[in-house]
Amino acid sequence: MNIGIVCYPTFGGSGVLATELGKALAEKGHNIHFITYQQPVRLGGFHTNIFYHEVSVPTYPLFDYPPYETALASTMVDVIINQKIDLLHVHYAIPHASAAYMARQILLKEGIDIPVITTLHGTDITLVGRDKTYSPVVTFSMNESAALTAVSKNLRDETYNNFKMEKEIEVIYNFVDAKRFNKKPVTPFKQVIAPNNEKILMHASNFRKIKRVQDVVYVFEKVNKVIPSKLLFVGDGPERSFIEDLTRKTCARTDIRFLGRQEEMEEILAISDLFLLPSEYESFGLVALEAMAAQVPVISTNVGGLPEININGVTGFLSDIGDVQGMSNNIIKILSDEKAFAKMKKNALAQAMKFDIGTIVPQYEELYKKVLQEKTIS
Repeated sequence: MNIGIVCYPTFGGSGVLATELGKALAEKGHNIHFITYQQPVRLGGFHTNIFYHEVSVPTYPLFDYPPYETALASTMVDVIINQKIDLLHVHYAIPHASAAYMARQILLKEGIDIPVITTLHGTDITLVGRDKTYSPVVTFSMNESAALTAVSKNLRDETYNNFKMEKEIEVIYNFVDAKRFNKKPVTPFKQVIAPNNEKILMHASNFRKIKRVQDVVYVFEKVNKVIPSKLLFVGDGPERSFIEDLTRKTCARTDIRFLGRQEEMEEILAISDLFLLPSEYESFGLVALEAMAAQVPVISTNVGGLPEININGVTGFLSDIGDVQGMSNNIIKILSDEKAFAKMKKNALAQAMKFDIGTIVPQYEELYKKVLQEKTIS
């Protein structure tokens, strides 16, 4: 198949999932055409059947805000016609689903009927999409898609609850390449971070308010008083300066490192003991799944799709939003029991294997075949 994939090219979960899906499909022989405004961060390297088409948005004095959606739709039309695309898979509803609808209408005038599959990832539904400024367009474009998928049951239910849906939403979970995260820790790297064999706690996110990164700091402060530990922050975003300032006031500087954005997450997870994710909401929590694939138990909140992957007391622990004391107690408890901790690490990997790339990608392939078959019949 010739498949067009539209996504955000950034470190966010939707962009990571879309890129990894494209790479996996390419390995299975499909031709993949990424359409976005810059090369996806996870795309690196040369692939004979992966192609990248950049969306160029000219700037004119008339526009305070360059019309990216229009430029995106035009690029879709060009790629679909010239590359003979079979179907278009758009990730994150805003603005990709509406731009795809516009492109499809243009192509129908040319006698080309291109099916559009929309995958919902989270804030496109739970936050931005519910805003009355966008809701009518989001609702319409979702319902006009040939097929809709969501990355968790929770996100599917949230979509049904908040939008007038006319189409069925199929749940196809996010996935992880378990082999990629099966890494042995680099001993010199770990010794630099934890020279006295301290435990290593880790958090990775886009540092937005919804991630409640300050709770990571407060939890670490409590844990470090009982169990000598180090804390690694991975990522960047609007809250980073605030968090850096907070750590200077509450913790020893030498115990915390900010690593910024990192592409080789598997190398950092390999030296980590626990992963902290105290978010107000996660539609799925892809970064938590990656941690589990690296045998790193997850300490998270009991929100959104997280309970669908992180099993309380088995692969990690779940707590209420803002329950810093509860999270701290759970960390101290599990790190104080080496036998139970070793079992939890194995459990985390076993759970992650249920979401392995080899299990999930075929579900997308089956959906593609189903959509193309329905197009032929109609």
